[in-house]
Amino acid sequence: MRLVFAGTPEPAVPALRRLAASGHDIAAVVTRRDAPLGRKRVLTPSPVAAAADELGFHAIRADRLDTEVTERITALRPDLGVIVAYGGLVREPLLSTPVYGWINLHFSLLPRWRGAAPVQHALIAGDAETGASVFQLVPDLDAGAVFAEQSRAIAPDETAGELLTALAESGAELLLQVVDDIAAGTARSRPQAGEPTYAPKLGDADGAVRWTEPAESVLGRIRGVTPEPGAHTIVEGARLKVLAVGRADAGAPTLEPGRLALHGKSVIAGTGSRPIVLETVQPAGKGPMRAADWWRGLRSTAPVAGS
Repeated sequence: MRLVFAGTPEPAVPALRRLAASGHDIAAVVTRRDAPLGRKRVLTPSPVAAAADELGFHAIRADRLDTEVTERITALRPDLGVIVAYGGLVREPLLSTPVYGWINLHFSLLPRWRGAAPVQHALIAGDAETGASVFQLVPDLDAGAVFAEQSRAIAPDETAGELLTALAESGAELLLQVVDDIAAGTARSRPQAGEPTYAPKLGDADGAVRWTEPAESVLGRIRGVTPEPGAHTIVEGARLKVLAVGRADAGAPTLEPGRLALHGKSVIAGTGSRPIVLETVQPAGKGPMRAADWWRGLRSTAPVAGS
C-alpha cells in the first residue's frame, strides 16, 4: 500500500524503520518542525525527520496538519495514513483522505490511558501491566476501534524511558502486522470496551516529588517522569534532580516524609511509609553524581521541600 507516516519523537522511529523495510511504499513522512535544543538553542530536526532523511524519504515539516498540509498529502493519493506520536491532531478532511483512513500506534491498552503520556501515567498510577494498541483514528481522542494489541508486565524498577523504548520496538511489529492485514483485506477491529482513563501531557510540576505519599507511589512517580519531565525536589533552598532511586533495605530507619539521612553507604529519604534510596542525583549547575557523593558535600539532614 501507499502510506503516509506521521511521527516526531524517538519512540516513533522504530515504526518508521520497520515500515520502510517492508514492501509498502512510504509516499511521505510528516513530522513537526525543527526545534531549538540545548543551551545554545540550536535548531534540530526531530528524530523522525533525521530518520526520514537517512532513509531517503520526503519529509513534510509542520506543527499543525492545516489546509496546506492536507492538500500536499491529498496530492500523494495515499491508501493509508499511519501515525505514531506525531504531536498534533488529524481532523477532517485529512482524516478521511487516505482510502483506509488513519491508524495509530498508541502505547497503552486502550481505553486505559488515552492521551499524550500513557506510559508515564501508567507508572505513576502503579499499573502492573501495560502494552500497545493499534486503532482506527477517529475525531474523538484515542477512541477508535482497536485492530490489535499486545500486553507486557511492568518491571519493578523500569522507568518511563526504558518502558517506552521497549514498547516502541515491539509496537513497530504490531503496527506492521495491522498494515499487512489491511492490505490483504483481513483486518478486523473491535470497539474499545471499559471505562477510559486519560493521560495528559506532563509538565514540570508533575515531576515534583511528593514525599508524603507511600513509598511505592513516590517510586512510581519518579520512574514515571524519568527522563521527561524529570523528578526534582528542593534541598536547603536549591533544586535537586532525582535521576535514579531504589527501595531501602528492611533495616533502614523510619524518617519523616522528606527528611534525608545516611544509612550505611546510602542516602535514604523518608516517605509516607518506608524510606527509599536516592541513587543518582543532579544538583543545580552540576552533572549527575552518586547521591552519596552529593551528600558528603552537603553534610545536612535538612527536610526536603514538599514534606
